[in-house]
Amino acid sequence: MQLTLPLAAVEVVMLAGVRIAAFLVIAPPFSHRAVPGTVKAMLAMGLGLAVAPRAARAAADAGTPAGGSIASGTGAFLGDVLLQVLVGAALGFVVVLVFSAVQSAGAMIDLFGGFQLASAFDPMSLTNGAQWSKLYQLTTLVLLFASNAYQVIIAGLARTFDALPLGSAPDLATLGHTLTTGLTDMFVAALQIAGPLIAVLFLADVGLGLLTRVAPALNAFALGFPLKILLTLSLGVTAYLALPHVVAALTDSSLSSLLGVTR
Repeated sequence: MQLTLPLAAVEVVMLAGVRIAAFLVIAPPFSHRAVPGTVKAMLAMGLGLAVAPRAARAAADAGTPAGGSIASGTGAFLGDVLLQVLVGAALGFVVVLVFSAVQSAGAMIDLFGGFQLASAFDPMSLTNGAQWSKLYQLTTLVLLFASNAYQVIIAGLARTFDALPLGSAPDLATLGHTLTTGLTDMFVAALQIAGPLIAVLFLADVGLGLLTRVAPALNAFALGFPLKILLTLSLGVTAYLALPHVVAALTDSSLSSLLGVTR
C-alpha cells in the first residue's frame, strides 16, 4: 500500500504550523512555562492542519500560491520558514503587549503599596515581581482559559492567514506603528487599572507628610508602611474584582491589534 502526499499541501501545513508555533511560544496564555513544549508543538501542528485549506485558498487569491518553495529549492523554502517565524513572533509580541498591562498594573500597586521589597524571581513566567504583580498575572491566565478567551485569540490568529497570506511579508511601517501604539496603550491601560488605588496611596503619603509637619516627633515611616499595606489590601480587592471585565476588553483589543498588523 502506497500513500502519496502532495508536496504543496505538506508545505502549506508546515508553514502554517511554523507561524502558529512561533505565536504560541510568545503569546499568552500558551507562553507560560506550565504549558509543556510538547503540548505547544502538537497544538501548532493540529491548528496548522485545521487552517491549511484556508491558508492555501487565501494565498492563491492573493497571487502568492503556497507550495512553490519546495519546488524552487531548499533555500526558498527555508526563507519562507524564517518569514513565518518572524510573522508569528511579531503577532505574539503584539498580544504580549496588550496583556502586559495587567501585570504592569500589579507592579505599580506593589511599588506604591510597599510590596516591592518582597519581589522575587518567578521561574514559571521568567519575570521578577512582587505579590500583586504575580497575582494579577496568574489571575489573567486563569481567566483566559476559564472564559474561553484563548479561543478568540486563536480565531484571530487564524484570520491573519486571510489578511497576510503565506508567502507575503508584513508591512514594516504598519508593524512598527502597531507596536508603538500597543506600547502606549499598555501604559495607559495599566494606569487605568491601578490608577484609583495609586491615587489613594499617593494621598496617604501626602497626609503622612502633613502629619509629620504638624507633629515632627511622629515617626511617619513607622506608621506609613502598615497604613499603606492596609489600604492596598482593603482597596485592592475592588480593582481585583474588575479583572474579568478588563481581560474581556484586552482580548478584544488583542484581536484588533492582530488584524491591524496584517493589514
